[in-house]
Amino acid sequence: MSMNWWNIKRMVILIGVCLFSLNGYSESSVDETHKYQKRVENYREFWESLMPTYSKIQYAGGMGLVNLGLGWQYGKKDQWETDVFLGFVPRYSSDDSKITFTLKQNFIPWQTPLNKTLTLEPLTCALYFNTVFSDEFWTQQPDRYPNGYYRFSTRVRTHLSIGQRLRFNIPDKKRFFSRSITAFYEISTCDLYVVSAFTNHLSLDDYLRLSFGLKFDIF
Repeated sequence: MSMNWWNIKRMVILIGVCLFSLNGYSESSVDETHKYQKRVENYREFWESLMPTYSKIQYAGGMGLVNLGLGWQYGKKDQWETDVFLGFVPRYSSDDSKITFTLKQNFIPWQTPLNKTLTLEPLTCALYFNTVFSDEFWTQQPDRYPNGYYRFSTRVRTHLSIGQRLRFNIPDKKRFFSRSITAFYEISTCDLYVVSAFTNHLSLDDYLRLSFGLKFDIF
């Protein structure tokens, strides 16, 4: 009788150990599944963050006659923007037309809603770098010129601009590809123009440039 009782106790203990182990395995499995799902979410969020949130088209601005670009808007109040543009420069007096590339950083300090559909951005500031894809331009001065003849690279220009914007928020039922369309203008200058303005007594028309554009907010 005592042997049977001892066997029963052993069986109860063995069952308890098995149940405890299974419970621990189950909790561990759930924990690993949660970590996997979290890693997948982080992976998706990372790639989604690389998707451009808007597109732009800009006329002039020292970048090209016509410029097409994509960009990313971020910040607590969407006050920062980063643009990349490809621009087109016609032949004019040169032999060939040219393609330009521009990297642009915008800052929008505040926004002022005018009504349910219109929002004014009274001030925009931008710093951007522009280059031309052409062998006619260079980063370092060629040897054929006297030392110090050119003080600036002809391939890369640094620009500053200020401007204003007016955004039209498209009603939900009428949206097709954009949630809003923004019209803007900018007044800009570049490093070469600024130096020339102090050394050659230029007028405002000689070193300031006016540009216009549209921004299409996708997200």
